[in-house]
Amino acid sequence: MLSIPAPWSERLGIVSRALAAIVGGYALAALCSVALALLLPLARSEAVTWGMLASFAVYAGAALWAFAASTAARAWGGLALALAVAALPAALRWLGWMAPLSTGGGA
Repeated sequence: MLSIPAPWSERLGIVSRALAAIVGGYALAALCSVALALLLPLARSEAVTWGMLASFAVYAGAALWAFAASTAARAWGGLALALAVAALPAALRWLGWMAPLSTGGGA
C-alpha cells in the first residue's frame, strides 16, 4: 500500500524541532553548565563537576521540550528564553558585576 507523504510544512516543522532539540539543547546544556559552575558555592572543581552532571538532564529536558511544544516556533521560543536566563550569570560575571562564588580551593 502506498502512503501519502506529509505536506512540506509538517516536514519542515519536524526538521525545525529536531534542530531545536540538537542545537538548542546543546547550547542550553553548555550554558547551564557554566551558570551552575559560577553560581554554586563549592570548590571550583566540584562546582564544575556538578554543572557538567546537570547538563545531561538539561539536554534531555530541552530535547523533550522541543518535541512536546505545540508548535516549532514555541519550541524555539522556549529554548531562547531558557538560553537568555542561563546566559545571565555568565554575562554578569564577564562584565565584572558578579563576584565569583566558588572558593577555588580543593582538598
